[in-house]
Amino acid sequence: MSVLHIMVLIPFAFALLVPFLYKMFTPRIHTGWFVLLVPLTIFLYLLRYVPVISQGRTIQIHVPWMPSFGINYSTYIDGLSLIFGLLISGIGALVILYSIYYLSKHREALHNFYVYILLFMGAMLGVVFSDNVMVLYVFWELTSISSFLLIAYWYQRERSRYGAQKSMLITIFGGLAMLAGLIMLSMITDTYSIREMISQIELIHSHAFFLPAMFLILIGAFTKSAQFPFSIWLPDAMEAPTPISAYLHSATMVKAGIYLVARFTPVFGGTAEWFWLVSAAGIITLLYGSINAVKQTDLKALLAFSTISQLGLIMSLFGLGSAALYFGAGDDSSMYAVATLAAIFHLINHSTFKGSLFMVVGIIDHETGTRDIRRLGGLINLMPISFTLTLIGSFSMAGLPPFNGFLSKEMFFTAVLNASNMSVFNMESLGILVPVIAWIASVFTFIYCMILVFKTFFGKYKPDKLDKIAHEPPIGMLISPAVLASLVILIFFFPNVLSDYLLKPAVAAVLPSLAQGSLIDIKISAWHGFNAELFMTIGVVLLGSVLYVTLKKWKGIYRYYPETLTLNHFYNNFLEGGEGVSRSLTNRYMTGYIRDYLIYIFGFLIIMVGGSLLSLNAIAYNPANDAPITLYEWALIIAMVIVALTIVLSRSRLTAIIALGGLGYLVSMLFVVFRAPDLALTQLVVETVTTALFLLCFYHLPKYFKGNGRVPFKPLNLVISVGVGAVVALFALSADGNRLFEPIAGYYENSYELAGARNIVNAILVDFRGIDTMLEIFVLCIAALGVYLLIKFEMKGRE
Repeated sequence: MSVLHIMVLIPFAFALLVPFLYKMFTPRIHTGWFVLLVPLTIFLYLLRYVPVISQGRTIQIHVPWMPSFGINYSTYIDGLSLIFGLLISGIGALVILYSIYYLSKHREALHNFYVYILLFMGAMLGVVFSDNVMVLYVFWELTSISSFLLIAYWYQRERSRYGAQKSMLITIFGGLAMLAGLIMLSMITDTYSIREMISQIELIHSHAFFLPAMFLILIGAFTKSAQFPFSIWLPDAMEAPTPISAYLHSATMVKAGIYLVARFTPVFGGTAEWFWLVSAAGIITLLYGSINAVKQTDLKALLAFSTISQLGLIMSLFGLGSAALYFGAGDDSSMYAVATLAAIFHLINHSTFKGSLFMVVGIIDHETGTRDIRRLGGLINLMPISFTLTLIGSFSMAGLPPFNGFLSKEMFFTAVLNASNMSVFNMESLGILVPVIAWIASVFTFIYCMILVFKTFFGKYKPDKLDKIAHEPPIGMLISPAVLASLVILIFFFPNVLSDYLLKPAVAAVLPSLAQGSLIDIKISAWHGFNAELFMTIGVVLLGSVLYVTLKKWKGIYRYYPETLTLNHFYNNFLEGGEGVSRSLTNRYMTGYIRDYLIYIFGFLIIMVGGSLLSLNAIAYNPANDAPITLYEWALIIAMVIVALTIVLSRSRLTAIIALGGLGYLVSMLFVVFRAPDLALTQLVVETVTTALFLLCFYHLPKYFKGNGRVPFKPLNLVISVGVGAVVALFALSADGNRLFEPIAGYYENSYELAGARNIVNAILVDFRGIDTMLEIFVLCIAALGVYLLIKFEMKGRE
């Protein structure tokens, strides 16, 4: 196993140590100081790949896992995965440093927090570095499970449990859809490797599974990255502690869907279906998130909807940039590839300014006791450092200079204007909508950024509405957001350093056919003259400022939108309706009567097994292969039939139980005739014990059955009984008449030579299947221990 594989597994291994470290050192040392070493080490290790990847090289390492199924733990590093790996580990280190000061080591269950966050970190690293789609899926679902645990960290709060449940239901649904799409892709290409799938693009595009696989994979990406209409889980996930929100919902988990779209763009890109699905979902999400962010009164809710909006922006850019694959290596391709470069650039920028903003909002909540904008105001004099960090993050998100968000926002405007002039994919008629929607969404983005800054830090200070006296936090809590805010400014002044070493290799990974050529010559600049993009920005600032100043006059229009038409209302109704249907269905079959349960079980057996035998024409019986039936066997069979009828027709439970035991003894006599004395002895012991137990259980019951002493005739019982008997008999006869392979019994006939045992049955149980037998005994021991404990605790409870 390579160092790269170990790097991915380190967070999982360290998660096992966290409970012991917590127990040994708390409360003397905060557990986070130990955990901080993990992402810091990974980040420093990944930095060594930057010079290699910037030269256009890639690294792929295989480790066999299930080679017979074609599933190997293959890791792959290119420009795209390296960017995500650096974000996961770098921002992870900053978040853990922030959490050391944010989470109290006296009041919080820190061992749980750091175990969950390490599990999530390892799962995200596994997603972005996996080349095998099945391994990628395993890590993908681990991100859903670990994020569920993180969101529900304060599980004693109802809203935390609700948000965790919502996020898990939606993302797990998307994950299952994605799995189906990945399986379809593997069926088309006969491989699980993403690299090998990319080499078979023509085959994939011509296959009947192309559209279903694309659609299902996009469902997985859209649910994870909170694209409309799956975006409803993200605002409720903000009930988690701020370090979790800063990590999961700004830089990592919500970017997993973005990564998936980027990674599979070489497979599906260049087609109208991929272009429209990804672009439309992104542009609608951008508008939806920005409009809803303006009406929020909770700072984290505002950031949640702003995150939805920014994720939509990035998603739309990947969709627009995929058109470059349609044009191939022509001159037009570089014009549309700008969108892909902008997408990756804004992905990094968003992680820096949004991570900083989440942390600052956490600081405001931590030091004032509230996130309610209506209770805040006038904090600029009391929290000047926090104000500065908020100003940098918010203005960057608004797309203002001198911050990195301005650069990627200008590139976004360039991409949508280029798309509006596109002559393919029906953009001649619909293309004008793209820059219009993008501009409107940018106006609302500007408004909520101004709300975040001015409503929080300017105006009148309201100490009577705060739970605490506002003040700056400890310096340690400011380090992480300050580092991210510094990157916001540094990237603005030195964007091409980032572009040359990380952005262009990532674009080459997303658009492999354009890895060479004019795309490499694209330079990021803050000034391009007086062009359309600049005038769009000026329009955003002017109209946004007017709308912000007049916010009170028009914000009331949000109240006119009916609550019954919101996505949350549909989700809650669907959940409640589903629970009602499930409860009604469960009440129908969970009646409390064993007879009903047996009817369901045996009825299912008859339908499935019998139906399969009929539909597959598998019923076969050749009496020529059977041995002759002896007089003893006929006598035993007739006796068994008579005893069975006695059980059914008996008026006394005692008689029925004795007859049932007699039937078991007759079966043991058949074993004697067939020369299996060990089975006969086992059967005799089992029948003796069960008969005694039956008699003990029924001792206190009435002597006769209800009514006139006879069991009432029920036609359904007859149908089920005859049906089960017929199906089992036909199945047994057909199994003997449809032998596709040589029977394995011949192998066990040499038990003496193979295992030194003369008894074949004992040899099978003890030697050939010894581990199975041991596990069965182990299960029985656990069950016996469970019964013993239940009885013991019940007796103690009574005392």
